[in-house]
Amino acid sequence: MNIGAILQTIILISAILIVVLILLQQRGASLGAGFGGSGELYTTRRGLDKSLFVTTIVFSVIFVSAIIALLLIPS
Repeated sequence: MNIGAILQTIILISAILIVVLILLQQRGASLGAGFGGSGELYTTRRGLDKSLFVTTIVFSVIFVSAIIALLLIPS
């Protein structure tokens, strides 16, 4: 396997994991709360919710870095 194929595999796996992690995150306040409805607009992330949030950010950085690396290597 060459480096391009490895980077493409990393991109595919990280993209799938990002989608799964986003779908696993709890939903915050509804849209109505942003326009004066009930509920808090800002909540502190704790426990599993915080871990999912941080893991999503990590895989997003890996995804973007792999795409940039794939663009920079000669084909």
